[in-house]
Amino acid sequence: MNFLAVAERFAAQHFPEASVVVLAGSTARGTRTSTSDIDLLILGETLFADGRTSLAATYRFEGEVFEVFAYTEEGFSTWANRGFEQYRPVIVQMLLDGVTVRGAAERERYKDVWSPKYEAGPSLEPSEAAFRRYVITDLLDDYSDVTDPVERHVIATLLYERTAELVLLTNSRWIGTGKYLPRRLAEFDPDRAAALAAHLVSGDHDLFAEQVKIELDRAGGRVQEGFQR
Repeated sequence: MNFLAVAERFAAQHFPEASVVVLAGSTARGTRTSTSDIDLLILGETLFADGRTSLAATYRFEGEVFEVFAYTEEGFSTWANRGFEQYRPVIVQMLLDGVTVRGAAERERYKDVWSPKYEAGPSLEPSEAAFRRYVITDLLDDYSDVTDPVERHVIATLLYERTAELVLLTNSRWIGTGKYLPRRLAEFDPDRAAALAAHLVSGDHDLFAEQVKIELDRAGGRVQEGFQR
């Protein structure tokens, strides 16, 4: 299937005023699965008749599910900056990494504005870094004592997420949610990503805890007594 053509037909029907249409996600990367949807970033100053500046919505078109993120320039700025604040600039990554369907020149203008901030990576304040280490310290202590298998599983998952985020953020790398978090970690350091994941997947709780401790020490070590938040 020619997904660029399908995306253009979708935009022509639902967002005819769009000045920029970018195909993103697994469809753009060529890694689609049987359940993949089509992610589209859509930009334009006259997209909305009701005065709104942004829209995130799901459509079905020509048998495909479309996940649409549509913005005026003001709306894009608001949500892009919110993503940076949360260390997950998803729509900026769509802008930078996707495939142009419409509006190549206008897309380049947006990229010139947002690429420097994205490429700089996140800067973690010392107070937040300490808080994140405190959370991992507390989870590790809970993990060492837990006996209920469901509780152990939940804590292990939280430990993985918090540790992976700490590794990325202390190395000026953006984080992700869900499946994108281990992908971001593997992109940064495949060996460290594999080491953290291996014992989580195998269920070797002691070795998983040891790997978390290694990463915690790399980030500055345990935080507990005297910590104020």
